[in-house]
Amino acid sequence: MMAGAEARTRVVVVMNPRSGGGSPARFDLANRVEGMGARVWSTSVDDDAASLARLAVQEGAEVLGVAGGDGTISAVAAVAADTDRPLLVLPAGTRNHFARDLGLDIRNPVPSLSALTDGVPTRVDLGLVGPRVFINNVSFGPYADALLDPGYREDKVRALASVTPDYLTGRQCVEADVDTPRGAVHLPQVVLVSNNPYHIATPRYLGRRFTLTSGLLGAIVLKRPTDTPPDLLRHLRSELLRQQPPGTAGDAASVWRAASITLRGRGRQLDAGIDGEAVTLPLPVTCEIWPGGLQVLLPRDRPGIPPEPVPGLPRAPRGP
Repeated sequence: MMAGAEARTRVVVVMNPRSGGGSPARFDLANRVEGMGARVWSTSVDDDAASLARLAVQEGAEVLGVAGGDGTISAVAAVAADTDRPLLVLPAGTRNHFARDLGLDIRNPVPSLSALTDGVPTRVDLGLVGPRVFINNVSFGPYADALLDPGYREDKVRALASVTPDYLTGRQCVEADVDTPRGAVHLPQVVLVSNNPYHIATPRYLGRRFTLTSGLLGAIVLKRPTDTPPDLLRHLRSELLRQQPPGTAGDAASVWRAASITLRGRGRQLDAGIDGEAVTLPLPVTCEIWPGGLQVLLPRDRPGIPPEPVPGLPRAPRGP
């Protein structure tokens, strides 16, 4: 794509050296990136990812790269979308959900470097909640982030929720009403709004998105159980897996797709997570889809794409 001194003024990779327990250093990413003619700007206590990305654009960067986890990628993606700059993603975090759903190798970020010299430009969707961009999801309720992650167990969620004990003594609900295709759900247990729908029909692929270009949000709403079971997370997963195709609604769970999703409440604000970052949002909260809001540069070989399509779901975009 570009090389030599010209590339140094045009490509800046924002790198979080702490991501993935020091993954950038383990893979020698800084030296590899600079060896390909791009600059590396590392985050620090004083320099967050979004600020560095904006400064890079002000100084003439025409391509933004990011090496880190989902939080770092989300911050730089927001700047890339706002300034219409292509984004190069180097997965160097712990879970790397966005990179995984782009089809990148999330165990080794080095193969993704090929997009620096031979990247395929591809447009993907973004989610919006007010002025904020999200690449993965907006979550409401302490169990929302754990719902589609097999690595989470009930005891881990309880530890995370220990700072808010009300969630574990009967008030473990989202203090809002959610509009669904079958009417409003009052004070649900979990609300998860994703940038493109999650796959839930096949346990092997639970929580994956096989397209980021549908132009629709995914929504999962789980009602509170009448009696709180000992393992609430396991119960919620069981209820979710009973809802097979997106667009169905059952007694306990509603799963559907929409261009926008709204939560309303009597209060003024609502606690939430945007791509894993804890935030407080003013009510009502409306999540929307931004079709094609982000241009990404993808390597031509993306081993993260499953070898065979999952029935009923489109493949991730491969580019031209």
